[in-house]
Amino acid sequence: MKFKLKIKIMENVNVNRTRLFVASCLALLVTAITFAIRARIASVFTDDYGLSPEEVGRALAPAFWGFAVAMFAGGYIIDIVKTRTIVWLAFGLHLVGIVLLLLAKDYTSLFLANVLIGLGNGSVEAACNPLVTALYPEKKSKMLNRFHVWFPGGIVIGSLLAAIVMDSLNLPWQVLVGLLFIPLAIYGFLFFGQKIPETERVASGVSYKEMMRNVGAPITITLAVIFMILVANVSSISHAITANYSVPLIIIAVIAVFIIIEGKAVNKITLLFPFIFACMLLTASTELGTTQFIELLLADKGIHPMIILAVVTGLMAVGRYFAGGLIHRLNTPGVLLGSAVISVAGLLLLSVTNGPVLTVLSAAVFAVGVCYFWPTMIGAAAEYTPKTGALGMSILGGAGFVATSMVLPIMGESIGTSGAQVTLRNMAILPVILVVLFIIFSIWIKNKKQNAPEEEAVVR
Repeated sequence: MKFKLKIKIMENVNVNRTRLFVASCLALLVTAITFAIRARIASVFTDDYGLSPEEVGRALAPAFWGFAVAMFAGGYIIDIVKTRTIVWLAFGLHLVGIVLLLLAKDYTSLFLANVLIGLGNGSVEAACNPLVTALYPEKKSKMLNRFHVWFPGGIVIGSLLAAIVMDSLNLPWQVLVGLLFIPLAIYGFLFFGQKIPETERVASGVSYKEMMRNVGAPITITLAVIFMILVANVSSISHAITANYSVPLIIIAVIAVFIIIEGKAVNKITLLFPFIFACMLLTASTELGTTQFIELLLADKGIHPMIILAVVTGLMAVGRYFAGGLIHRLNTPGVLLGSAVISVAGLLLLSVTNGPVLTVLSAAVFAVGVCYFWPTMIGAAAEYTPKTGALGMSILGGAGFVATSMVLPIMGESIGTSGAQVTLRNMAILPVILVVLFIIFSIWIKNKKQNAPEEEAVVR
């Protein structure tokens, strides 16, 4: 161990940790601002270009499943092609995707732009999560929390820019999109010519086979995500599935059976990671599905939706920055259970309140509810299934975004047919399900036998 650590220190002598960390944060900033921009221009494509809310939802969906594809692929191949390759792939995809978004005028062009931007965003996460852990192995949790602040923080920045550029200054939406070139150019410059260290898995000595095994059912999970992407993008498939309530339940049951067979019979390991994976699908949909349609969901509340989005994501950024240590000291299932309960309350309040003051207060409740979902779900995998490593992080992040890509068209159709209030009430069903799942999770963890430290710990 001392020998490995000494080698690692020698290899990192020429690594500019601060520069690479700032570059990673700016790359995540670009990712986050694209979310805010999409939330603002959704109404532009319905009002000015004649797309229906469902079509806009389907055109925006690739930003999420593209994210998932890039994260899954990155998690599987990053040690083969090296982190540097994934970083520059992200830069190139961002560059081309932003250019195509500037030229978008119909469903097809908007769809293609979001495909590339989604792949670029996922590549950022696939490369920078393990990069941050490799740069700061002695304070990994602290620096990962600081890195992930830039997702809600970037949405705040993007929301305020959207309100200023498009509403206060009445400039075209293309000006807002063009501002993305500024952080893009800076993070490209900061990464240029820099030495990038190996990933955490390589440094820790955990074998690829062991990492795959600890995922529990990697083949079934991957195939399930591919199927979810097809559902999100092929309307005939999604309509056939949603036409009968029993069909989704049957599909879920079949996937669950295959996960049990692969996990217990083939890999002979606990199914805790697949359970966390299932919970991630719902937590991410609750958070990201709502914020992506904020413009249409809260258009008649007496306050600009982008201001509400800034409030929500601003509270999330502050909470994640200052409460990271607190989350680690508290019981993880308890934090998740409390978050689910508060999320239910936030969505229900948003569905019935009117006026700027009550809407902001309701949005604040929702923000507190979803604030800790994403980092705490990642933390749950790291704490209770540590050998899944960087691949586990990529799978959870990718799963969260592909689930959101399925929810968006459904939300868009609901907004167009039933209205915003009904849609918000329907969305509250997701965290209600999570309340039940997190109660099960709490009992599971309470009864789980503690493994030996040598078997549970991953070298950090």
